[in-house]
Amino acid sequence: MCFLSENDEKTALRKIFILFMHTFAAELFITRAKNMEQKAIILDDIDLQILRILQKNAKLTTKELADAVNLTPTPVFERQRRLERNGYIRKYVAVLDPDKLNQGLLVFCKVKLKQINHELADAFARRIQRIPKVIECYNISGQYDYLLKVRAANMKQYQEFVLNELGDIENLASLESVFVMSEVKNNYGVHVG
Repeated sequence: MCFLSENDEKTALRKIFILFMHTFAAELFITRAKNMEQKAIILDDIDLQILRILQKNAKLTTKELADAVNLTPTPVFERQRRLERNGYIRKYVAVLDPDKLNQGLLVFCKVKLKQINHELADAFARRIQRIPKVIECYNISGQYDYLLKVRAANMKQYQEFVLNELGDIENLASLESVFVMSEVKNNYGVHVG
C-alpha cells in the first residue's frame, strides 16, 4: 500500500478539484452555446412575414421586400441570409406551367416492392432519382412502400414510363396509378404561422 503525505494529499485533491472545475466550466460553456444557438433560430414576426412574402414571390428585390415589412434593406438582407443559412429557405425556384410544356398528365403512382430493407430501399431511391418523369417520391406507410408523382405528356407516354422505367425494377411487386382529373389546390409552399 502506498500512503500519501498530508501535503501530497492536499495537492492531489487540489488538482482533482481544478480538473473538475475545468470540466464543469467546459460543459457549462457548451450548454450555453447550444442554448444561444437555439435562441438564434427562433423566428420573430418579421422573419415569418419575410418567409410568407418570399413564398409568394421570390423575385422581389431586397428593397421591395424591405418595403413590404417596413424595414430598411440592410436588416432585411441579413435576415434573409440568416434564414437561408439556417435552412428555412432551401432554394429559389420558378414554378412552370406543365400544360405549356406538354407535361399535362399528372399521375400519382403507388409502388410496392417485393422486399424492403436498407440496401433495397437505397437502390430504389437511386433509381428513382435518375428518372426525370418522377418529380416527387415519398416513402410511405400502408399497403404500398412509395408514392411517386409523375408528369407525362399523355397516357401513351405514361404507359411507356411504366413498362420501360418501372417495369425494369427487379424488386417491383406491384403498382397502382391514380390519374389526376383536375387540380383543386396547389400552394407550392408551407403554411407559415
